[in-house]
Amino acid sequence: MKASGAIRLGLRANWQQFALLVAINAFVGGVVGVERSTLAPLAEHDFHLASSAAILSFLISFGLVKAASNLIAGRLADRFGRRTVLLAGWMPALPVPLLIIIAPSWGWVVFANVLLGLNQGIVWSTTVNMKIDLVGPRRRGFALGLNEASGYLAVSVAAAAAGFLAANYGIRPGPYLLAEGLALGGLLLSLLARDTSRHVELESAGAVRTQSLGKLATEVSFRDRTMSSACQAGLVNNLNDGMAWALLPLFFAAHGLGLREIGLLASIYPLVWGAGQLGTGWISDHVGRKSLIVDGMLLQSLAIAGFVIVPGFNWWVAESVLLGAGTALVYPTLLAAVSDAARTPDRATSVGIYRFWRDSGYAAGAIVAGLIADAAGFPAAIITVACITGLSGLVVAGRMTETMPRAARRVP
Repeated sequence: MKASGAIRLGLRANWQQFALLVAINAFVGGVVGVERSTLAPLAEHDFHLASSAAILSFLISFGLVKAASNLIAGRLADRFGRRTVLLAGWMPALPVPLLIIIAPSWGWVVFANVLLGLNQGIVWSTTVNMKIDLVGPRRRGFALGLNEASGYLAVSVAAAAAGFLAANYGIRPGPYLLAEGLALGGLLLSLLARDTSRHVELESAGAVRTQSLGKLATEVSFRDRTMSSACQAGLVNNLNDGMAWALLPLFFAAHGLGLREIGLLASIYPLVWGAGQLGTGWISDHVGRKSLIVDGMLLQSLAIAGFVIVPGFNWWVAESVLLGAGTALVYPTLLAAVSDAARTPDRATSVGIYRFWRDSGYAAGAIVAGLIADAAGFPAAIITVACITGLSGLVVAGRMTETMPRAARRVP
């Protein structure tokens, strides 16, 4: 598809900018990956927090701010341009590692995660929207699979590297110096990105936004069966991811594992999740979105329950693989389904609304898992999250409409 000037839609026509955005998203994932294997142990080792709910408070601040940032990122990008918002989104990340390194109290860490949530919500959302802008509708699942793969492979590598640094040199400052370097690298790489607003104008063919943010939020969140189903599934997906991020390291430590083993387990799940998305997004372009989402949610549920039902390091490795595989089926496919269902002029905002609900799951997961863990122990919290995840998959099965008609699945 061509337009005036050199603006064209499609992965092949825009592969250089697309590849750059994939690389930028790897830096986004790397920054947050450092925390996945180090922050919960830091709470116990350096700040002597005993309550699971208190430890998980960093995840509540991160999730709520990231969710709100997702919501506004699309509107900001429409108003000020994608590239401007991308660059601005890196600014909050720069002080985060330094704040954690010098933090005299846990409150500093919680505040640092407010800034991290702002960075992750704005930058990750903007790279998602820019990739959707570039590729057009026919390769959307594949494009989003590549985007999420780059981010979560980087999460895995950074989590493993941070666990190694923490085990050998201490939790502070080594892992967080790595995070600072990743944040600076992401900002410098983003200077090379070009704005994609004209690609949106090309695809929309002159259509204009017709709904206010309030009306669109109601439509996406509740009225549209497909997008609202995706919103609840996204929220539950990140509810269980929040549990895996913040509660599982404590669960493993309670069973006698050290920082090196916890770092390994913390890296396996996002590694499989990230690598799997290289294929699952492409598959969803051919077989449709709904079946992958349902199967992925049910597989996640089984894997999470397995951490309690079948314990032991080797079993935990296998269950981490299964959890990563289930998440790989779900994550890019939900994004693609919302992108399919949304009107092109409203797409960035619709995706932002979906991502608002999805990343609210971090806060929900921290609250649910933390309170249950304090009241009834780690196993009860983990099993509860497993049950919620399975129920969410059944909701998608009964309510979501397939967004990829059979003819549209014949992608060259």
